[in-house]
Amino acid sequence: MRIVSLPSMKEEGFRSGNPARFNRQDIDQIYSESLKGLRARIEHKIDTGGLQVLAVTSAVAGEGKTLTAINLAANLASTERKKVLLVDLDLRRSAIARELDIDAGPGLSEFLMDSIPMEKVIRNSLMPGLSVIPGGQPLPSPADALAGDRFRSFLRNLRQEFDIVILDTPPVLAVPDAITVAEQVDAFILLFRLNHTPHKLFRQAVEDLGEGKIMGVVLNGEEKKSDKYYTRYYGKYYRRVDTESQ
Repeated sequence: MRIVSLPSMKEEGFRSGNPARFNRQDIDQIYSESLKGLRARIEHKIDTGGLQVLAVTSAVAGEGKTLTAINLAANLASTERKKVLLVDLDLRRSAIARELDIDAGPGLSEFLMDSIPMEKVIRNSLMPGLSVIPGGQPLPSPADALAGDRFRSFLRNLRQEFDIVILDTPPVLAVPDAITVAEQVDAFILLFRLNHTPHKLFRQAVEDLGEGKIMGVVLNGEEKKSDKYYTRYYGKYYRRVDTESQ
């Protein structure tokens, strides 16, 4: 498994209600560059491995999977080379609608309950090339709905409509939802938050998903390096942008 690090960042800075801000360097250039590196690695895997449906998950709650899924989808769409869809698959505690400041319903749960057609749950975002399906109303037993034929058909249709589908799934060890959809997705991106998740629980999540199903691990919360660090090792290729002078 390839490991990619994301530096520590205050999550409040990304709760803007504007997906275009996820790419702006004046929020945090180091974080932005790390995300672009993650995007480049994932695009390479997608192009060379024929991958299309990727699930972002974590071992336990609080590791940053939702914000990572949002940022990753926004970055993939920002190049405008591929049509990207972000789906909130956390049907117990859906958060993508709140983070992007869009209507929470109707969403995926309403579609799975056979009460609304698929085209009614797909939202356009403020970023060209990025669409979103929110979670909708909480379901009492999401794993059962995700194991059904309607969800399987749903994913097959999405493969026809979009180049890349990013699924934000619940934590692996908390509920069975991520494992339920494992055979239907092409690969997982597993979040591991430093100084938060016990290594034993992380290893358990890897075993439950199957190491061969994991595209890579994102280490979230690594301490940011100073500008001197980047100047020393990257020279002229790294320069912090002075946003106040622009």
